[in-house]
Amino acid sequence: MKKGMKKGNLEPPTYFLIYLVLTIRLHFVLPIIQLIHTPYKYCGISFIGIGFWLNIWADGLFKRENTTVKPFRESSALILEGPFRFSRHPMYLGMVIALLGVAIILESLITFIGPIAFFITMQIVFIPYEEKALEETFGMEYLNYKNRVRCWL
Repeated sequence: MKKGMKKGNLEPPTYFLIYLVLTIRLHFVLPIIQLIHTPYKYCGISFIGIGFWLNIWADGLFKRENTTVKPFRESSALILEGPFRFSRHPMYLGMVIALLGVAIILESLITFIGPIAFFITMQIVFIPYEEKALEETFGMEYLNYKNRVRCWL
């Protein structure tokens, strides 16, 4: 378990679900400014598909290498292929893209709070701890990777 994080902390998929519910609730409670109109709102379906595809792809690589996807556990392998070639956090990126897809489908400006809040939460709560732990575990190999690949995209 990483320093500074407690076992009882919520994990990223839980935050994803919280912000998904928030996004949908905001749309029905405060449907402010309709930004995107039919048929363009259906592009959101593609965003949701891409987001889930990124998560499934990255998760499959973790399983193949027999390492954990859980941010509170120590990684046993550094994955540098697949979506990790263009993002150090493709699962978080996938979740943001999926939330953006939902916001696009719902059409209103207020719904974009969910994806933005999720992005900020990952950037503050998880990424600094994960990257520090990966530096401690994998040393220069991770630092070289970090210099080559952007955090998000």
